[in-house]
Order: sequence, then structure tokens, then C-alpha cells
Amino acid sequence: MMMSSAPLVALLLTAPASALVVGARGGSRQIGRVATPFCSIAVFGASGGTGSEAVFQALGRGQKVNCLVRNPARLLVPAGSGGAASESPLRDDSLRVIQGDVTNPVDVAKVFELGDVSGVVVALGGKTADVGESMLTDGTRNVIEACKAGGIKRIAVVTSIGAGDSENQAPFFFKVLMMTVMRKIFEDKNNQEKLFLDGPGSDLEFTVVRPGGLSMEPPNGIVNVIKGEAGSISRADVAAFCLDAVTKAEWPYIGQTPCISSDKGTSWVKDKGMPVGGNIGRK
Repeated sequence: MMMSSAPLVALLLTAPASALVVGARGGSRQIGRVATPFCSIAVFGASGGTGSEAVFQALGRGQKVNCLVRNPARLLVPAGSGGAASESPLRDDSLRVIQGDVTNPVDVAKVFELGDVSGVVVALGGKTADVGESMLTDGTRNVIEACKAGGIKRIAVVTSIGAGDSENQAPFFFKVLMMTVMRKIFEDKNNQEKLFLDGPGSDLEFTVVRPGGLSMEPPNGIVNVIKGEAGSISRADVAAFCLDAVTKAEWPYIGQTPCISSDKGTSWVKDKGMPVGGNIGRK
């Protein structure tokens, strides 16, 4: 599926500015505002690569953002969409930050108590050794309960290609990782998805997003919803897809688990931009 808008980085740079992000070295970054229906987005996993993109881009769309992070100092302007200001502290008058742990339901509830939440993006991640073997499932269950308590229906949850019934859409080398060093994290991802497919989140207007190989590149505005083997996609484009999922009145993937990539075929790009497992270039 082709995104109908120009690459989001262009929108952020050309839209009228109305807010500042102050850089770590004393500089500043104008966050562009684009016309959009009023929304307030809650983001969980906001200090991660995809979560920080969701925060930054939502602010650029003129939306308010509530987020939960374990360490507010790690909430930074993302590398993909942030340009020269990337890695500087992410600050904005429309950004409200709660320090806490997604596995603590009290902390999760605080994000919603800030009010005005109309959609939720869950982009949790981390090494199992650091976050535990069930953080994705436990944290997402808390988010679901808070959504239901607050009457919030729209939610986008980032998992991965290879999760659930998409195992055969992952490249061979990634399947090997899934069955070995990544086995525990995929057990957690699968249980996380089951919360929506056959669990307490099944009555929400959910989109479980399964991206291909994630990179930190700038957004290119190309998102293919694929049935075959996945290629690569930037975290910035994944975040844009998630924001559309929770803000667009007409969204074709409600209740579905779309696999997305920008490259078609076997090209696979890690976060550091090193292509692995194929030679098909980015479009």
C-alpha cells in the first residue's frame, strides 16, 4: 500500500512552526505543525526507536502526546525524522511525560488520567535480559485494561514480522534467530498479540503492526502491506503507519495484523543500516 502523503520529514520541515525542541548543545528544533483533526495520543515505549518517532511525528501533526518512560532523560528527538536535532532532548508544550513502568498498572493509569486520550500506540521493546521475559505481554495487558476503563477504542501495537502466523514471511536467517537467541522475546511477542486476537483486547479497534527489518533511516513515505517475505522499513515509516491507525476515521486494518515493509523481497536492513540477507535496493 502506498502512502498518499509526501515523506513525513518534508512535512515537518515545511509546515508552520509553533513549538520548540531545545537541543542538548543549546540549539533548538522547530516542530512543524500540519493541519489534522484534534487528537491526543498516548505512547508506550516512547524512548525507543519507534516510540520516539511516534511522539515526534504526532507533535508535528499538531497532536498532544502523553507518554510513559522509565527514564525521561532517554526521551530524545529520533534519528530518522529529527534531522540535525536528532539525539537532543525531546520537549514540547504539547508533550506530557510520566516516569514509570508499563508493567505497573498504576503508572499506566497515570498516562490516561492526564486526559484527552483518543488513541494509543504501543511500541514496547528491549532486551529480555533487561526488561524480563513477559514485559510485552504484562505491559500491554495493563494498557488494554486502562483503555477499556477510559472508553478508548483505537490502539496500534508494534510487534514484528515472524510473530503469530507470519513466521513464513520472515527471511530464513531471521527464522533461525527466532528459534534460537530470540526465542524468549518471540514467545512474549506472540502472547502479546494473543491479547488482541483471542483475549481482553479483542473488542478494541486494534491494529497489530508487524514490520519487517527496522532501520533508523529517514522516512520515505513508502509502506507496503505485504503477503510474502518482508523487506526493510524505517522506524519512522512504521510510526507514521501506527499514527494513521489510531487517528484516521476510515482505517482498513482494524482488527488485523498487517505485515509492512518499504522494500519488497528479501532485502533486510538492521538498525545500523547494514543490509543483510538480500541485494534489493530501497525504492
